Amino acid sequence: MGTTTLIAATATGLMAGLFFAFSVAVMPGLADLPAEHARAAMRRINARIQNPLFLLVFLGTAVLCGIEVFQGRIAGGLLYVVGSFLLTMFVNVPMNNRLERTDDAYWPTYLRTWTLWNHVRAVACVASTVILLLGF
Repeated sequence: MGTTTLIAATATGLMAGLFFAFSVAVMPGLADLPAEHARAAMRRINARIQNPLFLLVFLGTAVLCGIEVFQGRIAGGLLYVVGSFLLTMFVNVPMNNRLERTDDAYWPTYLRTWTLWNHVRAVACVASTVILLLGF
């Protein structure tokens, strides 16, 4: 164990913080808005988050955690890869794409379901961070 584990733990911690902020502040704040404004704001957030720094941390963490799995730190690595990366790619991103194509009537379902899965991502990232640090 060494540098890769420490960087992976730090990166999973960063992602945990991002997901936590969405769960406790961003999504509740959007829930207070009328659907048309909340949907527009979330669409803007979804567009802005696709930036080089976020993508480097999000994708780079998946690579680092994949390395952790192959180095025998299976639980810590898989929690991020499955509970954050794959969940994002197969649940949250498709919901974001649907939000782009639908009208405001979809917003309540999106808000509830997207937020639920975001909670799962936050918990998975926290657990990944803790496990990687315990192994460090």
